[in-house]
Amino acid sequence: MTQYAGTTALARLIVRRDRIRLGVWVYVIAGLIASTAYSFRGLYDTVAEREAFGASIRANPTLLALDGPIFNASTTGGLTAWRFGGFAAVAAAMASIFTVVRHTRAEEESGRTELIGAGVVGRRAPLTAALTVAIYLNVLAGALTILVMVLLGAGGTGAVALGVGITTCGIAFAGIAAVAAQLTEGSRAANGIGFTVLGVAFVLRAVGDAAHGGTLSFLSWLSPIGWAQQVRPYAGERWWVLALGVGLGLALSGVAYALVARRDIGAGLVPPRLGPASAASGLRNPIALAWRQHRGSLVGWSIGMFLLGVAYGGSAKGVGTLIDTSAQLRDIINRLGGSRGLTNAYFTATLGIGALIAAAYAVQATLRARSEETALRAEVVLATPVRRVAYAGSHLLLAAVGAAILLAATGVGSGLAYGVAVHDVGGQLAALVGAALAQWPAAMVPAGIAALLFGVAPRLTTAAWALLAAFVILGQVGPILRVTQPVMDLSPFTHTPKLPGVGVTYEPFVLLTAVAVGLALVGLAGFRRRDVG
Repeated sequence: MTQYAGTTALARLIVRRDRIRLGVWVYVIAGLIASTAYSFRGLYDTVAEREAFGASIRANPTLLALDGPIFNASTTGGLTAWRFGGFAAVAAAMASIFTVVRHTRAEEESGRTELIGAGVVGRRAPLTAALTVAIYLNVLAGALTILVMVLLGAGGTGAVALGVGITTCGIAFAGIAAVAAQLTEGSRAANGIGFTVLGVAFVLRAVGDAAHGGTLSFLSWLSPIGWAQQVRPYAGERWWVLALGVGLGLALSGVAYALVARRDIGAGLVPPRLGPASAASGLRNPIALAWRQHRGSLVGWSIGMFLLGVAYGGSAKGVGTLIDTSAQLRDIINRLGGSRGLTNAYFTATLGIGALIAAAYAVQATLRARSEETALRAEVVLATPVRRVAYAGSHLLLAAVGAAILLAATGVGSGLAYGVAVHDVGGQLAALVGAALAQWPAAMVPAGIAALLFGVAPRLTTAAWALLAAFVILGQVGPILRVTQPVMDLSPFTHTPKLPGVGVTYEPFVLLTAVAVGLALVGLAGFRRRDVG
């Protein structure tokens, strides 16, 4: 038996298990690209308008840091590559990290790898299968990106460069995740390593691009995200840059294969740190235990959301200059109330993105109870006098509080940055924190769905992520495809007031909160009655 025996069967099993999850990643990436290209095509009819828009972007270091360099503003494809090429590369990297860690380290952690290894399965087969599926995922996302750009009239070599650049970034991070999976004994730690590297790569790219030809511009060349953009789609493509992402992915995959042979199944190369001999006095109730489990991720998410808010707030002052770059945009904004209307609309859109991220955190935190159950730790806790509702409710409570903290962090970052720019920190801070927190009821509806599935149909908890992705796609692509309002109303984020800049009506808050609470209560009731495991 070779070390790769059983790779094909394992890869098919991964695709079978994750067919919904993989499809969501592919369609989110392609959907965001398609919606962006369609929007630019409608807003900027002439080359002159597109060039004027590009000039305003190049003069805004914050937008360059957030979205990357704009190499060609004369075409719709060039604008699309600037606006979402980098974020699509980040999404591909995230998909690779989750996929590789889930089917390597997480499988070992659960004991399934050892069980499968008792059959005709080679030592390197699980890692090879996970990498194969990750590469397949990224190739499919890149191919679908090329297809949608062609259908929108922005095809050619630029579309190929855009799609392949996204693919190579995902391949690079598949290699990073493969190495991370060899270092630790826990999947959460492995994911933490992968996302830390992703965060560092984004910061390097942002600082380098914000320098805009300055002494620090070389930093973007130290980032796989920067490599995807430096291919320069629609701007005299540099095909040799693609070799950097593929080469890094292959090199790190080779390192991962070498590390597999140096450790036991289930063990990591970095030994875990031993905990104290006895638990702290504060860990005497389910909420304290849940806080201990969630606090690390909550701090990390909060810092990221605050920095995202700072980036959005720092870009807001220059948004008003974009009015003169498009006749269609000028007409729309004049109907909204001029440049102030544009600034409010900008914050409505950016805080809406923050709400989607907060919803993702809330779903993840809610489903932590399910991961504890499948790891057989929940059964040990429930063997004590802890009640089921208290156990599951503690995770749901941390999800609700955590989502509010993330939204507040986004509002604080935006308010501070924009307030400093317009010399009104107090007023802008209060307005934007309030506008951000207004998104909380909508962000909690996906968490309520996750709680419902956990309590009633635990094997279908993955569907909570699929529904959240559907809400994202509906919000981004629905208006472009002219989806009917009843369909748009299926998303909870459609019902939130468009703050700041409009009057507050409390009916949506009450309705969305009632829906989220109702779903959670049904889920808790179901968990009381079903078997654990």
